[in-house]
Amino acid sequence: MPGLHKSEFTNPVVNWIDTRLPVFTMLTKEYAVFPTPRNFNYFWNFGALAMINLMIMIATGIFLAMNYTPNTLMAFDSVERIMRDVNYGWLLRYVHANGASMFFVVVYIHMFRSLYYGSYKAPRELLWMLGVVILLLMMATAFMGYVLPWGQMSYWGATVITNLFSAIPLVGDSIVTFLWGGFSVDNATLNRFFSLHYLLPFVITGVVFLHIVALHITGSNNPLGIDPKGPQDTLPFHPYYTIKDSVGIGVYLIVFAVLVFFAPNFLGHVDNYVPANPLVTPADVVPEWYFLPFYAILRSVPSKLGGVTLMFGAIAVLFVLPWLDTSPIRSARFRPIYRQLIFVLVAAIIVLGMVGGHPPQGIWVVLGRIATAYYFLHFLVILPLLGKLERPLPLPESISSPVIRKGGGPLPYGAAAAPMEKN
Repeated sequence: MPGLHKSEFTNPVVNWIDTRLPVFTMLTKEYAVFPTPRNFNYFWNFGALAMINLMIMIATGIFLAMNYTPNTLMAFDSVERIMRDVNYGWLLRYVHANGASMFFVVVYIHMFRSLYYGSYKAPRELLWMLGVVILLLMMATAFMGYVLPWGQMSYWGATVITNLFSAIPLVGDSIVTFLWGGFSVDNATLNRFFSLHYLLPFVITGVVFLHIVALHITGSNNPLGIDPKGPQDTLPFHPYYTIKDSVGIGVYLIVFAVLVFFAPNFLGHVDNYVPANPLVTPADVVPEWYFLPFYAILRSVPSKLGGVTLMFGAIAVLFVLPWLDTSPIRSARFRPIYRQLIFVLVAAIIVLGMVGGHPPQGIWVVLGRIATAYYFLHFLVILPLLGKLERPLPLPESISSPVIRKGGGPLPYGAAAAPMEKN
């Protein structure tokens, strides 16, 4: 019939749908025959793991919302009812609560891979920036979700973090009042946070869609950091990487299940199992572990405005990272100095996480300031200079050439193509 899309699927139902809405053709193009570099390692699994985790969080969150009451007099008890009376409510809550931590683990590893292999460099700058937007949305969603159980740490965490905005000149107090919905953290605050916590995951899904679109426009980076030179450098996404992702997802779900079933409260704070009490302040207000490095940066300077500026600056600097790194080489495999410094950066972030979990006194203050100084020096000073001073190692001619040479020396393409097709 004129005007209908010509579908190549033989299944009559699929063909009927695809001629009118070519969704199957699109999926085949983007997730079956889509050419991807043939040298992906398991670091490239973490993008798929992040998508799986997002779907788990949305699904469990919807069912939890059906039984949660966003009222300061009933929120804590409604969570206890979910745990005790709702069928499999304990499982939904533990999966959702620990899923937040697992989500950040996956995303942080995903970001480390991008830093190590230079996936933020041209032409993938916008892809990287969308990833940073996703990280910001995750942080906002996780913070608001942490408030919902309305335990001691929920209440006082909301009070301390929202008060930080009061340091902003002129508009700070107005922002705090708007976030609270009044003049203190109360019922209006809880309702706002519940609404936004429910909404933001769908916003994250939209940005993830844009992230994937940008990825499929520019193509994936790879461990060598060089562009494919031809068909010999690529593989169709299916079945090669669908199978590889399936292995990674299987291992990930096993680790996730071990956490949920054997240590569900390991990452929780004991004070959050006590109902919120505005008259009793906890000994030390500590955020979730994935916020601790930024919390340590916040406390690294005595000035409230300075701490807030540094904390937001720690994220803002990631947006301009593609232009701060002046090296034309992407992968750390061919940048001997950068390869060492990226692990120094990781060590500094781990130290910041440890500092954030301790009271700001003694050696922890000194360590926090040193680690904070290195964090900003790495991005703002070291990377711009290193790109001009470092002498990188020579790049291979193509993605497939190291694979070919592994067999005992370079082979002509005709001789190498047949065995490579079997791999």
